[in-house]
Amino acid sequence: MENVVLGIDLGTSSVKIIAANKQGHIIDQSSVPLTLIQPYPGYNEQDPEDWVIAVKEGIKILINRETMNDKQISGLSFSGQMHGLVPLDHAYQPIRNAILWNDTRTSKQCEEIKSKFGNTLLKNPILEGFTLPKLLWLKQNEPKHWRQLKVFLLPKDYVRYKLTGNISMEYSDAAGTLLLNPNTNDWDRAVGNQLGLGDIYPPLVQSHSYVGHITEDIKKELNLTEDIAVFAGGADNACGALGSGVIDEGQTLCSIGTSGVILSCTQSNEDDYGYNIHFFKHAMPNMSYAMGVTLSAGHSLNWLKETFFKQKSFDEILNLATKSAIGANGLLFAPYLQGERTPHGDAYIRGSFIGINSNTSEEDFSRATIEGITYSLYESIVYMRARGRQIDEIISIGGGAKNSFWLQMQADIFNAKVTALKYEEGPSMGAAMLAAYGLGWFESMEDCTDTFIEIGTSYKPNLDNHKLYNQYFEIYRKIYKQTKEITQNLLNIN
Repeated sequence: MENVVLGIDLGTSSVKIIAANKQGHIIDQSSVPLTLIQPYPGYNEQDPEDWVIAVKEGIKILINRETMNDKQISGLSFSGQMHGLVPLDHAYQPIRNAILWNDTRTSKQCEEIKSKFGNTLLKNPILEGFTLPKLLWLKQNEPKHWRQLKVFLLPKDYVRYKLTGNISMEYSDAAGTLLLNPNTNDWDRAVGNQLGLGDIYPPLVQSHSYVGHITEDIKKELNLTEDIAVFAGGADNACGALGSGVIDEGQTLCSIGTSGVILSCTQSNEDDYGYNIHFFKHAMPNMSYAMGVTLSAGHSLNWLKETFFKQKSFDEILNLATKSAIGANGLLFAPYLQGERTPHGDAYIRGSFIGINSNTSEEDFSRATIEGITYSLYESIVYMRARGRQIDEIISIGGGAKNSFWLQMQADIFNAKVTALKYEEGPSMGAAMLAAYGLGWFESMEDCTDTFIEIGTSYKPNLDNHKLYNQYFEIYRKIYKQTKEITQNLLNIN
């Protein structure tokens, strides 16, 4: 029998599970869709039991395939969507649906927190997506539920509890609650006390920590005969970085999915970046990361496709972009389709094309959209570099890493060497690596990374191109201030 580990990625739209062997090869994978509950505009919820059902179904799908006939599952770990509030009662049952990361009902609570602590708290911006405003919302708007509250968990931690019977939260996810002190590596109860939260905190563990075995009841339900060790796991971005080999001081990740992320590793807890740059704990021990977020990265390209190029593939749209020049013949795109996170932290700003003329072509619109997405990500790099971060090499994953033209554009705009991976599995790979390391398959996470991660093609920056892009970038940076009032006025009418 060949030993394998499972990496379980609990996303918003689906649960993805991979099975990997000791050589880091993916044996098989499964995916189970999830549904979103949206009772009111701006509300985004899920039933925590749906996550558990989907994880069990995904495991069943895997173990019933021929590829797994001669495989023994030795352990598993998790990657999970961040920030979601799962409130549990004294019987450790969910009190209500989970309130997710993309829920925006807590603007009032954010303002209240800012009035007490300023615009940042524990090195992070105070935003609707974080867990602390959700707790305050629950306290103020659902007092009956609040009185029942024993402890709060985050999404993957709840699933792990249901599989093992053990309550805990790990550091990389806890960092996204606005309640973890990065200097003490413990809950900042003084913050909670000022807001009247009480003692609702779960025990904290490392991402690679062993937290138990799958319970006998779950083993019977899944028709498993052997014990499976369970390890804590990590937040989705931390596991995405780990699963891309971004684990050491100064290493940087560019991830372009629906949203976009620039993530840079650091061992220092001293920096306070500002500009809505997040500061979280990594899934790697004794490592943190600074992170900037573009809310509508791949979403902007998808919008372009669905609105103007329904009959074209993404590859065809990118090919169109290659036929336009740097600067898209004087056309700029601000990708603020759903507001913007870094650096503006503005939920109400909206996107725009600037510079349209009678000669503007579909090639220009395509290129301007891709450049605008990349400029938005570059803003995070600019602010990180201004705080002393040295960013010379970047691992690129997601949609932006599937096309050589876009990879070269990233290198030229970022003025850094940009490298793609040979094989990309994202957060689920990071989760599998945590299980492999937790089981003792490797002496260090670095050894695990050397085995599991294979580097692909690299793209070096063209300095002349960078200088030209930078001229357009400086104009791009003016768009926000110049359109903020205009877009707000439009929203007021609508």
